[in-house]
Amino acid sequence: MSTGLTCGIDIGGTKIAGALVAVDGTITSEARVVSPASDPAAIEAAVAGLVAQLVAVHPVDAVGVGAAGYVASDRSTVLFAPNIAWRREPLGAEIARLTGLPVVVENDGNAAAWGEFRFGAGREHHDQLMVTVGTGVGGGVVSGGRLVRGTHGVAGEIGHLRLVPDGRLCGCGNHGCLEQYGSGSALVREAREQATTNLRARDLLDRVGGDASMINGPLVTLAAREGDLFAIELLAGLGDALGQGIASLCAVLDPGVVVIGGGVSDAGDLLLQPLRAAFERELTGRGFRPEAEIRLAQMGGRAGVVGAADLARV
Repeated sequence: MSTGLTCGIDIGGTKIAGALVAVDGTITSEARVVSPASDPAAIEAAVAGLVAQLVAVHPVDAVGVGAAGYVASDRSTVLFAPNIAWRREPLGAEIARLTGLPVVVENDGNAAAWGEFRFGAGREHHDQLMVTVGTGVGGGVVSGGRLVRGTHGVAGEIGHLRLVPDGRLCGCGNHGCLEQYGSGSALVREAREQATTNLRARDLLDRVGGDASMINGPLVTLAAREGDLFAIELLAGLGDALGQGIASLCAVLDPGVVVIGGGVSDAGDLLLQPLRAAFERELTGRGFRPEAEIRLAQMGGRAGVVGAADLARV
């Protein structure tokens, strides 16, 4: 007999989050554990333990897992993950074996995009582009009310759109990817590189006692909110890169809404205003076509677990 609940799991490099989710997207229970990212078998055991902890409270019909990496079209195998030790890992099959439950695996960006589409900032639209700006740049695409996975299951790698020919080397092996200019890591790298040479960075450097290696993204956002012009310019540069990339994506996808999520989106208008300006400047056919609305995500860090749980029903 169906319980109406599914379990959503979001596997990250440092933590694994889980939640029981009802059909309307409501979370009824949640928990998290440390992620043993260097050991695939340990990750699977940790996920199974987390599922057992959650289903001890309420039985569930299935488990949806959001995993950072290339998830094959079988919605079970992780072909590759840059920050977790997965190489053609039968993740879904192993978690199903350990839990005795049906398991669906999705890319974590796709899961978050689906969560926002179904229950968050994109719920009024049929076509959505989500861009998550954190350590890297991720996201997902919904077209005609369906998640776009592609032939092989690996569509939606937004962060690896080529932005700067022969630009910075990316972790994917290519040069000039959007992720190298529009991510939280790019923001921190730029701040640290300039902190000891740019006199306008003096206030930011003073905040960390002169140690540039202590500068992080939340510190830059805080300084910008307090009026630091150098920090404001750093966020503006980040927004400009993202706006350019999103304009290219919208030229292909024509979504009704672009949802901006991830930790760096906490900067709000300090990020969105320059992002929108670059988007409007770079969009093909500007002035003669309807433009996608650009919104902040509404579900925060829970979009991934809610989206994964909902996709386990689809």
